[in-house]
Amino acid sequence: MRRRVVDVRRPTSRGGFSPRGWLLFDLTGRNALVTGAGTRLGRRTAVELGRAGCNVVVHYHGSEEHAAGTAEEIRRGGTEAWTVRADLANPAAAEELFDRGVELAGPIDFLVNSASIFPEGTLSDLLLDTFFENLRVNALSPFALSQRLAGQRRPACIVNILDTRMLDYDRAHVPYHLSKRTLFDLTRMMSREYAPLVRVNAVAPGLILPPAGEDASYLRRMAATNPLNSHGTSDQIAKTVLFLIWNEFVTGQVIYVDGGRHLQGRFYGS
Repeated sequence: MRRRVVDVRRPTSRGGFSPRGWLLFDLTGRNALVTGAGTRLGRRTAVELGRAGCNVVVHYHGSEEHAAGTAEEIRRGGTEAWTVRADLANPAAAEELFDRGVELAGPIDFLVNSASIFPEGTLSDLLLDTFFENLRVNALSPFALSQRLAGQRRPACIVNILDTRMLDYDRAHVPYHLSKRTLFDLTRMMSREYAPLVRVNAVAPGLILPPAGEDASYLRRMAATNPLNSHGTSDQIAKTVLFLIWNEFVTGQVIYVDGGRHLQGRFYGS
């Protein structure tokens, strides 16, 4: 995998570091597929990959206008972008999405599984249909896409977007919780099975964006739920994804971008 560090942290004459402190990664000419790239974390990640030089296949389901905006922002930066619709509630559609991406862009170098659904549901009122829908969208379709990527039999990288709450017990969102736990286990399994050609890692965001129906005040109210007493940004998630793509000696890892929430040990993490 070709890479070039464009900028590194440098001490200033007064001590400390330059404000241009991020490593900027050159991924010129590579091809990425990002699911759920019309909105939220998927959009920010797709745009950041475009800034790094990637051509990006922008997947969406119901956010056609937003996906078109993502693709246009990427193109303004000088790289190619295409939008492809697919309903990831059907893993067969995920396979078709991957094949269409290859038709448009060529072999896929980087797959970012960002699309997910987040319905409410407790264990006592869990409907099997809801559970299976979450499992298909949040775990099985990412797995189907990953299988397709590994089937190219060439060097590549997968980054799955998890959720730091999978280490707790999110009793209000049981179908979502179980599906993200499944994707976590698949991440570890695939990192062994697909090595050495394909690396598989994950990012587990914490308090980054407010859920549907909430605004920025939600982030302020919830800041005390992590040791840093703060909240993060979608830009921090995107740059963590790029780090995992860039670093060729990392696989099977989950990076928690959550202000330390995963250290709380409320349930599974204890």
